Amino acid sequence: MPQSTTHKHKNDRGFSLLEMLIVVAILVTLAAITVPRMMNVVSDIKLRYVVQNLSGLLQSSRMQAVRKNTFYMVQSTTLASGDAAYYGHAKGNAYVTGDPVLPVANQITVHIGTGSGAPNEGTITCGASCAFNPGADNPSFNARGLPCIGVVNANSCLENPGKGYVLFVSKPALTGNINWAAVVITASGHTQVWTCDGDGNWIQRD
Repeated sequence: MPQSTTHKHKNDRGFSLLEMLIVVAILVTLAAITVPRMMNVVSDIKLRYVVQNLSGLLQSSRMQAVRKNTFYMVQSTTLASGDAAYYGHAKGNAYVTGDPVLPVANQITVHIGTGSGAPNEGTITCGASCAFNPGADNPSFNARGLPCIGVVNANSCLENPGKGYVLFVSKPALTGNINWAAVVITASGHTQVWTCDGDGNWIQRD
């Protein structure tokens, strides 16, 4: 029996305005939930990238100190482009082209020493029988590759037995939270990368 014209037109009419509004409302709701989370993940990835590179810069400076038999200091500078950066140089002298350098995005903050405001920062350690240098001295390594307290353009770097360094790195997230990570320098001069989860727990990555 042939299908009636009325029934055929009903099947061909497509979505109603109400159905379209419902679909759009669902999509908007999903976007409102997932987009901030995705942006937070992206922000966290960028932070970890900077922290890993900062750890590499510290390791490179330590090796240069041993190779050149002098102390190396890692400190901040402003590049010709206007971007903030960290670099390593013998005796802490001013940055020159060719020095190991790490540009830092303007939303990323590096805090040397404790008192950064990071959650539960006291749970981070630099190992047994090791305490963090209490001051905000720039991380330095002597000719033996050990942490020391450097003075710019001095001929020596005061060794600080049993002391390490900690650098807290933070980046605001789209959700209004702050993502945190840290680089630790142990008393033996080795570096460790730590990250903080959403509950304030610190995890050593390497």
